[in-house]
Amino acid sequence: MPVYVNRTLNMKKIKAIGFDMDYTLVRYKSEAFEKFVHGLVLQKLVELKNYPQEITDLKFDFQLVIQGLVIDKPKGNLLQVSRFGKVKIAHHGLEPIPFKEQHELYKNKVIDLRSPNFQSMDTNFSVSNGIMYAQLVDLKDKGMDLPDYAKLADDIKEAIDVAHSDGSLKEYAVAHIEDFIVQDPNIVKLLERFKRFGKKLMVITNSEWWWTKKLMEYTINPFLEEGEDWKDLFEIVVCLAGKPRFFTSKNMFLNIDPETGLMSNAEGKITEGIFQGGWAGKLQDDLGLDGEEILYVGDHIFGDVLSLKKTFNWRTALVLEPLEEELEANKKSKSVQQEIDKLMVSKEELERNLNMIEILKHEDPENYNKDDINKVYAEIDRVNTQISDLLDKYREFYNPYWGEMMRAGQEESRFADQVEKYACIYMTRVSDLLDYTPRTYFRPMKRIMAHEEL
Repeated sequence: MPVYVNRTLNMKKIKAIGFDMDYTLVRYKSEAFEKFVHGLVLQKLVELKNYPQEITDLKFDFQLVIQGLVIDKPKGNLLQVSRFGKVKIAHHGLEPIPFKEQHELYKNKVIDLRSPNFQSMDTNFSVSNGIMYAQLVDLKDKGMDLPDYAKLADDIKEAIDVAHSDGSLKEYAVAHIEDFIVQDPNIVKLLERFKRFGKKLMVITNSEWWWTKKLMEYTINPFLEEGEDWKDLFEIVVCLAGKPRFFTSKNMFLNIDPETGLMSNAEGKITEGIFQGGWAGKLQDDLGLDGEEILYVGDHIFGDVLSLKKTFNWRTALVLEPLEEELEANKKSKSVQQEIDKLMVSKEELERNLNMIEILKHEDPENYNKDDINKVYAEIDRVNTQISDLLDKYREFYNPYWGEMMRAGQEESRFADQVEKYACIYMTRVSDLLDYTPRTYFRPMKRIMAHEEL
């Protein structure tokens, strides 16, 4: 798959490359993993929050939520928001909200994600979160004794955090690793190529050391051609980095003993080794590099890309695996979109004709004929029917509940806007970089503004 370019990036000038691990260096079987999380967290809600046991009967539907949605916690709604912060699609629980009701709820207001009333779902890990929220809101509305909508959202998030921290999620996942984790030899081939070209490689992950070690051994060691262990590829490994705090707060580095997992204070420069915590500013200074010489690759638009861009001038690359499915849908729907585009041109011409007839009515009444208006209206109705039928056909190619991830109606989605603003390049998976040399000069296409359209 291609690498998509938002800003120029000269790989010749990149001397160090940092990678997130989960959903970046390590690929997940997303549907299987999120299904497991869904069942586990529902049980946690029963055990920790005294939710009714019946919630564990809920069936997992991977299509219910897509990456990039927003939870409106007080209202119990899931929202798809445009790049301008306007709500384009809204669901209450499992039910779509009719347009008129949606307009009354949100009017032309801008959704401000800085407000504690909203929770963004910008990673693959947030899919099961959104599904559970929608399902529990639905059960509450049907009469089940559950907390209010806002507390539902907070309880789910807390239960997910507990599942990640108490070992119940990760210990099971490691014991059944082949069910949840993808082995991709092309990622190893890419890392070895970068190493041969003299790039300093780093892992900077929020995961703990034992989990990092298990997953990297499983996904990298079987395919190594140079070196005996995955650690031979990376000069620096930072675990429990606490991103985005790693890019914003001056926390200490701790040394990790790779054999025992024991920690000690890290003295001196951070140039090689395995660490916990720390701060990107010290790492950059100790490496003796300018920010423009470091590329960071991750999958979390906020934790890996947006926060970094706002605090340091490292270059950024975003891995967006769900984009692969959307790109395929774009190809399949292309002919339908072209038909819609042609009809829209016809509709605009008819509307211009209608406006000209209206001008005659007010400025040249003698040449005004009401029948002409009726004919144009009839033709517009006919075109509208054709467009509506084609739009139904077009939507069949995408998620049945939310449509496209990167668009909200005709506009780019809020998620797509953040990708464009903060990722220098983006791709469906890290191994897409194999199609380019480590000295590639990535250049964006010229962006066409509205007045430049032919």
